[in-house]
Amino acid sequence: MSKGITTNEAAERLGVSAARVRRLVLDGRLPAEKFGRDLVINESDLKAFERLKGGRPPKAKPGTASGQDGRVIVTKKGGKKP
Repeated sequence: MSKGITTNEAAERLGVSAARVRRLVLDGRLPAEKFGRDLVINESDLKAFERLKGGRPPKAKPGTASGQDGRVIVTKKGGKKP
């Protein structure tokens, strides 16, 4: 039997807010069960979701851009890319 995880614990593991985890559950993308007033997520379901987690890649830091070959190009504020 899998261990039950709260939305707060799931949010911490996924690196998102608890509200985002609740939204994933309501959208049907992350299975969960209602236990009283709380949502409980099976650890095995969370692990499966972590493997499938896609979405938008993180934004680049200000002043940087990625080249096509994966190198990072740093520009000065107001400057042009070489």
